Amino acid sequence: MSKFKKQILGSLKDYIMIILGLALYAFGYTAFILPEKVVMGGMAGIAALIYYKFGIPVAISNFTLNLVLLAIAWRVVGRTFVIRTIFGITTLSALFGILQPLFTAPIVQQQAFMNVILGALMCGMGVGLAFAHNGSTGGTDIVAAMVSKSSNVTIGRMILYTDVFIISSSYLLFHSIDKIVYGFVILLVVSFVCDYVINTNRQAVQFTIFSEKWSEIADAIIGEAHRGCTLVHGTGWYTKHDVKILLVMCRKIEAVSIFRIIKAIDPHAFVTQANVNGVYGQGFDEEKMKQQIKKSQHKKGASTSATPQLEHNSKIEETADFSQRQI
Repeated sequence: MSKFKKQILGSLKDYIMIILGLALYAFGYTAFILPEKVVMGGMAGIAALIYYKFGIPVAISNFTLNLVLLAIAWRVVGRTFVIRTIFGITTLSALFGILQPLFTAPIVQQQAFMNVILGALMCGMGVGLAFAHNGSTGGTDIVAAMVSKSSNVTIGRMILYTDVFIISSSYLLFHSIDKIVYGFVILLVVSFVCDYVINTNRQAVQFTIFSEKWSEIADAIIGEAHRGCTLVHGTGWYTKHDVKILLVMCRKIEAVSIFRIIKAIDPHAFVTQANVNGVYGQGFDEEKMKQQIKKSQHKKGASTSATPQLEHNSKIEETADFSQRQI
């Protein structure tokens, strides 16, 4: 398969997963949260306030407000961010328009907290799924991106400030502390679930193995688990003897199998296991560093047409090949 076809299939997969995530978000919002008259953060919260006060459907207000923000932010956040966000808000607003008329009452009757939790879980999973595939839902992300460009306030902190303000303003409409508490519960659950979904795609395990049978263990891991090993030469400071250390990276679901392989060969092996979020480099996920490279080139004052060579301060000796399977 050609590189071009792989890029097309990769982009198609991303858009399918973004649409699936937005559909999950829209269902959780319109079926569980909106009928309970609870205001959550983001542009969906502002759209809910407008709907409760004036009766304008959330699809219309959500789409209109996002377009206004994008028009303001066009020169600040860049064209790429705007184009990606337009796709997200258009899809999300269309889903709001389809689903809102179908759910005029809460699905779980007389269980406000249950509806809030279920809706927040679905919204968090949906947003996380969309973000994990380079999607965007617009809303307060646009405001945060604009503010971060002109101040030292981080995007995450700005989103938090904006969401707290939106949720708290619902008191002026409903005069109910319960609604505000439910809104903050949604904010916490959505944030936690969203982070969990995003990090799950990158969760990996690193094994550090000390064993006299390091050669047999390395061969077994490569042959049976199809994972690569890196051999590190060390010295035991207590015994002053040379030791061989194996480093292994694998998916979290593969950790049990690799641990069993180690213990089957050497029951007395000394093993440490650590969770890592993201493994980048040869054979694993690639981290794009275009912006950092451009900044580095700019600082060096590169003015010639030839591409500047990036200097390496140190050389790393590889003692074993990484597996070519992506983590």
